[in-house]
Amino acid sequence: QVQLVESGGGLVQPGGSLRLSCAASGFTFSMYAMSWYRQAPGKERELVATITSAGGSRNYADSVKGRFTIFRDNAKNTVYLQMNSLKPEDTAVYVCNLVKLGVAYWGQGTQVTVSS
Repeated sequence: QVQLVESGGGLVQPGGSLRLSCAASGFTFSMYAMSWYRQAPGKERELVATITSAGGSRNYADSVKGRFTIFRDNAKNTVYLQMNSLKPEDTAVYVCNLVKLGVAYWGQGTQVTVSS
């Protein structure tokens, strides 16, 4: 069974950094693209970043481009989101996503709060 478990969220000051992890199991991790989404209260879920199966191509939302980096370690079945220069507007629950055979799978999410 597919399982995605996020970790690394927390409280950070504006301008700070945080690294999120998504540990994956139940499928052949190295064969699939992975994504990070986020959702803040009262807002729609937003696609933050996507990485291809081998890590050769990455895409980012304009709102995080230049500040966030998605990368993966296929040997560890883990995808990461490095977040730098954090802003209060980055506050959200961050969720790991997989699409396999047309089916979307989601982790439980990890809370990121950016506040002074």
